[in-house]
Amino acid sequence: MMAQLPKVYLRELSLDDTDDRYQWCLDREVTKHLNMPDRYPPFSREETHTWIEMCINKTNGYEQKAILAEDGKHIGWIDLKNIDRLNKHAELGIAIGDKNYWGRGYGLSAMHEMLHWGFKYLDLNKIWLRVEVDNDKAIKSYKKMGYVDEGVLRQDRFRNGEYVDRLRMSILKEEFFR
Repeated sequence: MMAQLPKVYLRELSLDDTDDRYQWCLDREVTKHLNMPDRYPPFSREETHTWIEMCINKTNGYEQKAILAEDGKHIGWIDLKNIDRLNKHAELGIAIGDKNYWGRGYGLSAMHEMLHWGFKYLDLNKIWLRVEVDNDKAIKSYKKMGYVDEGVLRQDRFRNGEYVDRLRMSILKEEFFR
């Protein structure tokens, strides 16, 4: 399956990523399913800069990486957070901010790279995620990657003035390396 996907590279974040991230977060289609403040814009340029600084300095609990397409273009971000070192699991988050790269396999490629990194270098046993039940495209891609449903988290996110359910999904190290 992975052979047909485009090549991506994950790299550490840089303060130069601030403008791309800020612009992506201005696009309501990009942020619709992301857990962000209910205001517009969700973050100021300064808040975006500060967040990236915290990721770089590892002061916010996020292992966040920039996603680069094969030509080196910065197209999004991916992270592991809520890292539980005792029980060896973490939560995955991903966003392809550049819509020109949507639906072309870049998210799957980035997920594959991050799962490999999390299982091999962080020695995790399970990587889980939460996805809104109406985010069909994301759910389909997570299943393609090998994620399985763990259950529904009822009214788990407050979005546009109402609560929405989220599905919890996970993949185990042994499933990923099969």
